[in-house]
Amino acid sequence: MAREVKIAPSILSADFARLGEEVRAVEAAGADWIHVDAMDGHFVPNLTMGPNVVSAIRPHVTTFIDVHLMIAPAEPYLGAFVNAGADLVTVHAEAGPHLHRSLQSIREAGAQAGVALNPATPVSHVEHVLDDIDLILVMTVNPGFGGQAFIPAMLEKIAAARALVGDRPIRIEADGGVSPQNAGDVVRAGADVLVAGSAIFGGDYAERIRAIRQAAG
Repeated sequence: MAREVKIAPSILSADFARLGEEVRAVEAAGADWIHVDAMDGHFVPNLTMGPNVVSAIRPHVTTFIDVHLMIAPAEPYLGAFVNAGADLVTVHAEAGPHLHRSLQSIREAGAQAGVALNPATPVSHVEHVLDDIDLILVMTVNPGFGGQAFIPAMLEKIAAARALVGDRPIRIEADGGVSPQNAGDVVRAGADVLVAGSAIFGGDYAERIRAIRQAAG
């Protein structure tokens, strides 16, 4: 099923001293979603933001807040992120033993649910929860830090995720190293949500979003 490609700037690369202004600016520049990377310094080697940041930006965001939890365990915090204003919460398949229960908890709290897969994690990990998810996030870099180079082998993985999804209304999100140089390949492989951090926040927002969108076709 062909779906409109969404551009989701990651606020991990934004200026945290003026975060409200930053999310308003990227929305005005054409962003479709706002992507929030929550990291715990345990599941990944970095410590970033929690539900309070989602709550703080919610009044400034008129579109869709896409929260990616790189935390373990995630279960105790799912409701807090939804209550803070997340429209979609994605948990890692590798972050705990009860993926299905986590997905149920997210949906019961009132948000869409996604599953993220690290580069070495096979797509088959989501095979038995396809009816419980709205999105598969394919990590196209190793999780934990912005500014990394795209891993080319992940194009094949994105294609495998798209094939597994079939006609289900599940989005495929590519997260990490996405730029105008590879956005076309990423979309042709099957992704329809493109997360970009430094590729957008490193310059003129409108110009950079437009370049990614044009490259995506």
